[in-house]
Amino acid sequence: MRTPLFIAKFSRYEYWPWWLFYLPVLPYWLYLAIKSKSLAYFTVANPGIELGGFYGESKTEILDLIDKKYLPKAVSVDNSIDFGYVLDQMKGLGLIYPVIAKPDVGERGNQVTLIHNQQELILYNVKSKSKYIIQEYIDYTIELGVLYSRMPNSQKGKVSSITLKEFLNVIGDGKSTIKVLMQKSLRARFQIERLSIELGDKMNIVLKEGEVKLLEPIGNHCRGTKFIDNNFLINEKLNNVFDKICIPISGFYYGRFDLKVKSIEDLYKGENIRIMELNGASSEPGHIYDPSSTLNKAYKDLLSHWKRLADISKGNMKLGFKPVSFLLIIKSYWRFVVLKKKIYL
Repeated sequence: MRTPLFIAKFSRYEYWPWWLFYLPVLPYWLYLAIKSKSLAYFTVANPGIELGGFYGESKTEILDLIDKKYLPKAVSVDNSIDFGYVLDQMKGLGLIYPVIAKPDVGERGNQVTLIHNQQELILYNVKSKSKYIIQEYIDYTIELGVLYSRMPNSQKGKVSSITLKEFLNVIGDGKSTIKVLMQKSLRARFQIERLSIELGDKMNIVLKEGEVKLLEPIGNHCRGTKFIDNNFLINEKLNNVFDKICIPISGFYYGRFDLKVKSIEDLYKGENIRIMELNGASSEPGHIYDPSSTLNKAYKDLLSHWKRLADISKGNMKLGFKPVSFLLIIKSYWRFVVLKKKIYL
């Protein structure tokens, strides 16, 4: 008998609502806040990023801080800009379909879409109510979440988390439809309702035996991507690669890179790396959501990263940077999350 989804969801912490997962460790955050003498200490972890990259920061503004050789081609789109001009920009950059469209300010993969042609892009543009990015689709098979940090005034940082992202897919058996194949996988079952709307009649396609069907090209956990602990890849060579990437980024000391790379060999060489996003103070060590991990280990690793974040924040405070008021954090949260507006300080 198949386990009901609501029971399965609460039996595996990787599927818990974010507030439930974080609730038991809030006392440790309060302890760090008291030691740091600020409830918003984390907002100075990255002085070069709005609110330290806690939330509501502009993806475009952050990516502009990174050496362009590591970035996909991209166009920033504002609703006030004539769409014909946007298409001209894409043509000038050599951007070809498919492309990725995503909000300039967004969380957890919300409204991130693979666009296959101009008609789909026009529809996305019509529906978009805020600034967004059209980004080159990188078809490298390896996508990683890499969390890096460095103490202020130090010329050496470290990678502390590497997460390999395994995209949601099903493998055909020659007789079952895509929907039936999805029902056999717990991870896929969580996505059936959403993908039934997106794929429509394609859910009834019968795949050949051994045929692999990619169901979700966007590497977000909430969209079915499996996060796999790849911390065994961490070594001094990798630290040096990310020192080279990160030290030139003004005001950046703590965050997670979402990137694609052609091969692990290239990763160690610092070659063929394409950074799609850089997240700041709110970055999680994604490896903690590996299904083979335990809740105790996940909390242990999470809290060690929180301590590192607090240490970096205190280091920046000694350099004269001041956290914003916690009241401003609450007001900004309300405006960004509840009212769905960008933060303006």
